[in-house]
Amino acid sequence: MDLVEISENERLGREEAAARLIALGEALAKNNEVEFDRGGLKFKVRVPDEVDFKLEVEIGDDERELEIELKW
Repeated sequence: MDLVEISENERLGREEAAARLIALGEALAKNNEVEFDRGGLKFKVRVPDEVDFKLEVEIGDDERELEIELKW
C-alpha cells in the first residue's frame, strides 16, 4: 500500500484548537475509526483498541510547542 500523508497547518484561536482536539478525542473514544474531510476528500482511518501515545513539550526562548502523536 502506498503512503498517504496529509499535513495541515493553520492558525486557530485557542478555543477552536481545543474544540478540534475534543472532537478527535470523542471520535477515538466512541469508534474504531476516525473520519476526516479535507478539501473535498473524505477518508476514514481505522484505529485499533490500543495505540502508542507520545506527548512532547518543547519550551524555547521564542516558541513553545506541544506535540501529540498516536501510532499503531
